[in-house]
Amino acid sequence: MATSELKEYIAGDTTLEAFIARPAAGQGPHPAVLIAHDWSGRRAFACEKAEYFAERGFVGIAIDFYGKGIFGADGDVERNSSLMTPLVEDRQLIRDRAQAALQMAKALDGVDDGRVAAIGFCFGGMCVLELARSGAQFNGAISVHGLLGQGDGVKTETVSSSVLCLHGNDDPMVPPEQVSAFQQEMSDSGADWQMHIYGGTMHAFTNPAANNPDFGTVYNQCAEARAMASIDRFLEEVLA
Repeated sequence: MATSELKEYIAGDTTLEAFIARPAAGQGPHPAVLIAHDWSGRRAFACEKAEYFAERGFVGIAIDFYGKGIFGADGDVERNSSLMTPLVEDRQLIRDRAQAALQMAKALDGVDDGRVAAIGFCFGGMCVLELARSGAQFNGAISVHGLLGQGDGVKTETVSSSVLCLHGNDDPMVPPEQVSAFQQEMSDSGADWQMHIYGGTMHAFTNPAANNPDFGTVYNQCAEARAMASIDRFLEEVLA
């Protein structure tokens, strides 16, 4: 069984807190997978994903973008929006907090700092893409039903990490023109990128708690299974 712990780290003047799940077998060093949370914060969904990856031999690290002890809630649109919006509007702040998490992860005992990937869900997908756009040195960025649009005030540097985007074709938060612009951006950056698009699939399709078609968030078991299989193959490739 994987073991877990909480770890504080600092980005600027903000204290953040990660949930770290370690593989049961061996002392390592192990490759690491960072998990960037959705708009409700580093709650059970992100921590369970850290445990999922620990069971597969990675150090799973659910990272924090809001600050220690700051969380939203399932279905609380007003609260979650109030937490997410300041970061969406300040992409440099996202990059700073993502880079702080990456450096924390690379410095952990038992982590192979040359084999690190990051995966993000919804808001977190945008966060790991900003980490890749910043030119940070890591192996792979995975956006799962993430927001793909570029922010103001920052530019896309040379993207050194491989990039995998998993997207629902019927996601109302990511219109087709945003998808096309992202594809062009990744090509222009010289990135090794790929995108898998699932038909009949809306936003938040990997989250069993998502059940609000009017808002555009609906769990899709089939798309989730396909996405997780693609994630496993991608990690096997980039962290080999």
